[in-house]
Amino acid sequence: MKKAVLVALADSKSEQEEITEHLDELAFLAETAGISTLNRYTQRLPHPDVRTFVGKGKLEEIKQFVFAKGVQNVLFDDDLSPSQLRNLERELNPESREEKIRVYDRSLLILDIFLMRAQTAQARTQVELAMNQYLLPRLTRMWTHLERQRGGTGARGGAGEKEIETDRRIIKNQISALKEDLKKIDKQRITQRKSRSNIVRVSLVGYTNVGKSTIMNLLSKADVKAENKLFATVDATVRKMVIADIPFLLSDTVGFIRKLPHHLIESFKSTLDEVREADLLLHIADMAHPFHANHIQVVKQTLAEIGAGNITTILVLNKIDLVNKEGLDLESVRGYYTEMGFDEVVFISALSKENLQTFKMTIFEAVKKKHLHIYPNYIQSENAVHFNLG
Repeated sequence: MKKAVLVALADSKSEQEEITEHLDELAFLAETAGISTLNRYTQRLPHPDVRTFVGKGKLEEIKQFVFAKGVQNVLFDDDLSPSQLRNLERELNPESREEKIRVYDRSLLILDIFLMRAQTAQARTQVELAMNQYLLPRLTRMWTHLERQRGGTGARGGAGEKEIETDRRIIKNQISALKEDLKKIDKQRITQRKSRSNIVRVSLVGYTNVGKSTIMNLLSKADVKAENKLFATVDATVRKMVIADIPFLLSDTVGFIRKLPHHLIESFKSTLDEVREADLLLHIADMAHPFHANHIQVVKQTLAEIGAGNITTILVLNKIDLVNKEGLDLESVRGYYTEMGFDEVVFISALSKENLQTFKMTIFEAVKKKHLHIYPNYIQSENAVHFNLG
């Protein structure tokens, strides 16, 4: 496994607990990408150094450690400008050094993970487009992403400026071709979604790694990949379900995260249409996470940015079995999130199935209400059977 150090900036107002949580998440991203963390560096600055992101003294400290320990990657928790990237790669890779050190910023790390996770042709095309758009202004002699996309084996020694210009032309051509591919895929998806206009659509949303896929499997008896890793699900999964003779579609989509790359959101537009065009959102949150309130806010903000902020939403606080309930007033928690704009708040454990029947009935009532808008003359059959715990 490749080794890395993590680097983050913080302003004077940032609490140490918050800084630690952000670096924990970056370490989890690195682990998901197959990179182990050897050390962490934090510097408090009012704003990033325009040349090298961190100050001169901190950069020297990082250099000494990575040279001594044979570290191959330096991971930054924020995005780097093209000039910062070039300067950092130059500083970390003197000509005398044989093994080159790769510099990642947060967006590149997330894009790499998406590239590994994408399974369908649509998802692969979306991620490749986002990666190419991200790389275009940041091409340096060090980077191997273009070689990997071509099926190459690594960096080309001694690549010059002419070769970088050639790479730029190749990437521009790839971007044009990928956009055309996505237009064709989008047309197919639009046709598919039109055929679903007469059925209620429910979409699972939430921060990455909060249990969405586990809940999808629990509700639909589907076999959706569920791992304790970030972005285990990249491709949208849709299942048809029936509750008490009312049909609806349940979809699981990619999880959100702090500072989700802009290019990725743009490229995943057709996938996120599953969310944007839903009649009901189930916003899953990990209640056992100490910063779950912040995660909920990140998801709410992202939903607003993609035009899904006004859809009826049930907040599902998952992993209640891992929460120390002593002294915890769940009704106060419910009231707090209701004031934040959630239509319903439920507490469950997908693992232990605690409150599962209540959760299912909450979904049923919400779906029934939406179904009656489509079919106002609907009369429920006397033989209709509600969810079983199963």
